[in-house]
Formats: sequence, C-alpha cells, structure tokens
Amino acid sequence: MATLLLAIAGVYGVMSFSTSQRTREFGVRLALGATGRDIVGLVVREGLALAGLGVILGVALALPLTRVLRTLLFGVTETDPMTFVVVSLVLAVAALAACYVPASRALRVDPVQALRID
Repeated sequence: MATLLLAIAGVYGVMSFSTSQRTREFGVRLALGATGRDIVGLVVREGLALAGLGVILGVALALPLTRVLRTLLFGVTETDPMTFVVVSLVLAVAALAACYVPASRALRVDPVQALRID
C-alpha cells in the first residue's frame, strides 16, 4: 500500500510540475480555440503514457527478479499472471487519478494571464 501511495505521489508531482511549466502553452491553446476537454486529454494522455512505460519496464524487470524471490512467495507461483495483471491495472488507475488533478488545474488557466509577459 505504501508503494502505491509513493507511485501516486510521484506521478502527481511530475505531472503537476509539467503542467505548471506549460502554462503559456495551455493559454495559447485555449486562446486559439482548444476546449477544456482537449487540455485535460493532452495532460492525461501524457501521464498515462509515462505510467504505461513504467508498468512495462516494471513488469519486464519483475519477471526475472521473481526467481530470486521465489522463497518469499507464498500461495502464488513466481510468475502468476493474475498478480501481474491486477497490479498493473491498479497502478494504471492510480496514475489516471493522479493525472486528473493537474489536468483540471490546467483548465483554470486564463489565456490573457498566461500570455502576459512578465
């Protein structure tokens, strides 16, 4: 459970930083006619792409490491497909939830404020 919370915090932090750095881009997109759905879709898609890459790399590294940890596994085989699928899906849903907050914050960007030169 603690690792899931750390994963959510990490994805949220990266996506929040990314969206805050792209405030002007979102302002331009909104000024040129992009809808809120477009902005949210863009941010969520990028977050899920990063999470998907992480899940793929994690599964690829976990498969050979399970052989090392075989003595610690009780009640499942070392390459139990259901365990890998369920954990991957939980992480994908957690990443989606962690991406939604920065995406909804990106919607509140006022195009005039975003384009103002400081």
